[in-house]
Amino acid sequence: MSETEHSELAHEEGAQHPAHHGVDPIRLEKLNALRAAGRDPFQVERFPVSHHADQIAANFETLENETVSVAGRITVVRLMGKAAFADLTDSSGRIQLYVRKDEIGDDAFDDLKHRLDLGDIVGVTGFVFRTKTGEISIHVREWTLLAKALRTLPFGKEYESETGEEKHSGQLADTEIRYRQRYVDLTVNKQAREVLLSRIKIVRAMRQYLDNQQYLEVETPILQSVAGGAAARPFLTHHNALDAELHLRISLELYLKRLIVGGFDKVYEIGRVFRNEGISTRHNPEFTLMELYAAYADLDDMMELVEGMFRYICRELHGREQFSYAGHEIDLAPAFTRLPILEGIRKYAGVAPEELETLESAHAVLKRLGLPTENEPTVGGIIEKLHEKYTQPTLIQPTFITDFPLETSPLAKKHPENQRLTRRFEIYIAAAELGNAFSEINDPIDQRERFQQQMTLRAGGDAEAHPMDEDFLRALEYGMPPTGGYGSGVDRLAIVLTGAPSIRDVILFPQLKPEKHG
Repeated sequence: MSETEHSELAHEEGAQHPAHHGVDPIRLEKLNALRAAGRDPFQVERFPVSHHADQIAANFETLENETVSVAGRITVVRLMGKAAFADLTDSSGRIQLYVRKDEIGDDAFDDLKHRLDLGDIVGVTGFVFRTKTGEISIHVREWTLLAKALRTLPFGKEYESETGEEKHSGQLADTEIRYRQRYVDLTVNKQAREVLLSRIKIVRAMRQYLDNQQYLEVETPILQSVAGGAAARPFLTHHNALDAELHLRISLELYLKRLIVGGFDKVYEIGRVFRNEGISTRHNPEFTLMELYAAYADLDDMMELVEGMFRYICRELHGREQFSYAGHEIDLAPAFTRLPILEGIRKYAGVAPEELETLESAHAVLKRLGLPTENEPTVGGIIEKLHEKYTQPTLIQPTFITDFPLETSPLAKKHPENQRLTRRFEIYIAAAELGNAFSEINDPIDQRERFQQQMTLRAGGDAEAHPMDEDFLRALEYGMPPTGGYGSGVDRLAIVLTGAPSIRDVILFPQLKPEKHG
């Protein structure tokens, strides 16, 4: 096959759409030919890898002329008579291979020429050198086909523009296929892989920060008889042995507080929670939540911790405390702004706090502003609605919104200066809510009254109102110290810190409508 013919094949393969094809019959023929010749790639059990592509590039001066072994997918092949150049891409990046027929043997070169396809996984051993054009490469002495791709991968073409900027063309762009077949997306879309790797770094940095602050990482039940700790509709399941209806957890809160009662002073958990709600660019029915609780701490301690943790994560990810998101330059270095929710509504909606003291006057405010009044049975719900409509879109730089209403904060202590409000904050960056914190209720009598108020709302049709949890109340009755708590959606934080357009871009396998086969 000439270089031109192989180039045309590469272009044709890159243009094919994986969703429109099953197993490629030509690739299957090549596999059968290899098997008939006793070179079945799927019989190979292991390949000893000594280096990755990025290690070779970073350490060329010490590795030049040294023998290395690398493995990965073949993404480009350029045949040149009795020699060939190829690109091998592994988990770290790309490296060029140089192969000569007289060095690897006729059979091996014939396999490369006639039975190798783009996307096949190979292992190679050779020495490191730099080509005449200056590219760091591996001069291959041996190569082994480790797995054959029986479907065509939509590899894009990488090139540099006149300005030297790296460009990509022809890669998988169909978002439905990207999210459903993430294994293809990760293989061919470098940017998608980088975003998801950044999300992994965010979780690692979060864990490192909390460990350094002497928090203990714990695990709490996913299956719960009472799904509490948040306002959300749970998923239901049935436990056969117990013959009991159980819920998938919607929060981590109430079991972590039980541990505070049990004498663990600082605890956190990073885990999946499940909420039976809609799917959008900001919501996935299962997502990763981090919650932490500290005995003898309050809301102000939580603010200090959040500022420190966000700065640490940002430095680990970006190397500094500033980053760009949605056209905004975000700076985490200064002290985060603190704004009471009613003051924000006064500033951005022109509504005075005294107008939101009764349900009647609050409904009058909604009517004056041209907002619907139905389905708003509490003043607290109206306050949060006004906040979301008028204040939240303005919160670009890091801002703590404080003093949330009592009705919408069933697990937060009452504000000492206004019993209609609570010691609660939400943290916002780039108009996105990224976390929620309380000075936690440790008065079991107050907590029971709050649960009873929630049960009244539940009886009135609010499926997301908090359920009664008698075991949690019993735990509080044994005594829980003053406690500060904070929770953060890891996926939303990853969206903001990576600039991803959707929550699906920061979840390895997002929830999608079930695929129909046949």
